[in-house]
Amino acid sequence: MTAIEFNHQIISYQSRLKRFAYSLVSDRDEALDLVQETYLKAISYREKLSDYSNLKVWTMTIMKNIFINNYRRKSKGRDIISEKIAIAKDLDAGFESTESYYTQNEINKSVDTLNEELKAPFIMYVDGFKYREIADELNLNIGTVKSRIHTARQRLMESLKDFK
Repeated sequence: MTAIEFNHQIISYQSRLKRFAYSLVSDRDEALDLVQETYLKAISYREKLSDYSNLKVWTMTIMKNIFINNYRRKSKGRDIISEKIAIAKDLDAGFESTESYYTQNEINKSVDTLNEELKAPFIMYVDGFKYREIADELNLNIGTVKSRIHTARQRLMESLKDFK
C-alpha cells in the first residue's frame, strides 16, 4: 500500500475515530485533538504495520493507547499538584512541614547533580513517559533507557539514604 493510499484509507475512518474519541474523553475539542494525534502517530509508524487488513483496528488501538497514556500523565500531574497544595496548606496553617519541604529540596538538588545522560530519561520517566517514548524522544535503545533510569535511581537512593 502506498503512502497516499494509506492516508486516504485512515482518513476514511475519520467519523468513526471522532465518535470513538468522543466516547473516551466526552469533550468535542479534546476528541478532535485525540483524532489528530492518532493520525500523526499512525502516519509516523506506518512502516511498522505489516497487515493492512487490520488498519481500522490498528488505528483505533493507537487512539486508545494515546488516551490511556494521556490519562496516566494527567493523573500523575494531579497527584503532584495535590501534594504541593497539601504542603502549601500546612505552611499557611502555621504547621511548617519542614520535613516535607526539606526532603523535596534535597531530592531536587540530588536530581540536579545527576549528569545529563541520566537526568533526562529519569525526569521523563517521572513525568509519566513510557520507556519506548523516552527511547524514541532521546534516540536511544530501550535497554539503554532502562539502564540509565535504574542507575539514576541507585544514585539518588545512595545520595538520599539519610532521608528514608
